[in-house]
Amino acid sequence: MRPRKIPQRKCVACQQMMAKKELIRIVRSPAGEIAIDLTGKKPGRGAYLCGKVSCFKLAKKSKAFERALATPVEAEIYDRLEAEFIRVEDEFQAAKELEDADDGIE
Repeated sequence: MRPRKIPQRKCVACQQMMAKKELIRIVRSPAGEIAIDLTGKKPGRGAYLCGKVSCFKLAKKSKAFERALATPVEAEIYDRLEAEFIRVEDEFQAAKELEDADDGIE
């Protein structure tokens, strides 16, 4: 059997290609709401980020979200996303480490 293809995505800040599961998705819903999507399955246009606060700050500075989501992003939305991102970052890193440990057991 052929090995299963792993979907790759690019971080909008550092431009590094990684497996989709290793990145955090920011989504603009069809209604225009911008939020963090940890499941990666919410409908809408997505932008991907490494799980690092430095990448989030770089994306904010370079307006990468505006380009990737094809919509203007206001300062209040950036502030809300940054607070959410910092809160979610620890959970995301812990889940990634747990998944890596599970892969080593098999």
